Amino acid sequence: MHLVTFLHEGRATVGIADQALTQVSPLPRDVAPDMIALIANFDSLKGTLTASAGAPLPVASVELLAPIPRPARNVFCVGKNYHEHAKEFAGSGFDSSAKEVVPEAPVIFTKPSSTVIGSGKSIPNYLDPTDSTDYEGELTVVIGRGGRGIKKQDALAHVFGYTIINDVTARTLQHKHRQWFIGKGIDGFCPMGPAILTADEMPDPTKMRLTTSVNGEKRQDASVTDLIFDIPTLIETLSAGITLEPGDLIATGTPAGVGLGFTPPRFLKKGDVVTIEVSGIGKLENPVG
Repeated sequence: MHLVTFLHEGRATVGIADQALTQVSPLPRDVAPDMIALIANFDSLKGTLTASAGAPLPVASVELLAPIPRPARNVFCVGKNYHEHAKEFAGSGFDSSAKEVVPEAPVIFTKPSSTVIGSGKSIPNYLDPTDSTDYEGELTVVIGRGGRGIKKQDALAHVFGYTIINDVTARTLQHKHRQWFIGKGIDGFCPMGPAILTADEMPDPTKMRLTTSVNGEKRQDASVTDLIFDIPTLIETLSAGITLEPGDLIATGTPAGVGLGFTPPRFLKKGDVVTIEVSGIGKLENPVG
């Protein structure tokens, strides 16, 4: 099932989209007042969702929002979680976070919920005073059943589904402040979408592949099997002392091919278009403004 949030009759509405994301059927607000509420109650509702949905609307006639337009908590993010990206980052001159190339444990940081924008919205690189805005395509886990102390062997049972995030980063700020929050926490620097693919349609996330293109030029292309720390490990690590909640988001890291990896770096400019695709989920596409 592909679940989206879109503007309908002037209000944010949750809907069921077809696989091609050409049509969306709105869900009644008493069933799904928002995506987080739907996620929290999904087990009891999933058998009746399709029957309760309204008449389908063309996606082209509505405005898609981020699937979770305003996450309840910061987005959990993982740094340097693909081998080749860890190497390109270490050799870029922008990595002041640690001396090791491949981390010994997951590198966790967060992006505030105010960074989230939907597919089609402009990435506001004008808010980056250093003009070093970069893209990072990432498969993102959506937590369904919450919990603390989740073990790796049980982790996928806590996954509601998957979406896509562009972990947009002001590289010079990331380097300047050492800790990554300021460089990655600028308003609008977390495009998300276009949909959430429910986990029942992707029981093995390692079968997914991520690609990122800028202006039609492919820059990133990697299988989820290339993750240094896989999804169960990330869930076990985070939940060891932090209670995960329904609707929490875990961006699992970006592969090689980001702008800073080129010589000279190829940062985003106004008018560029970044397209991130993950097999099964769809395309997250944002212009740079």
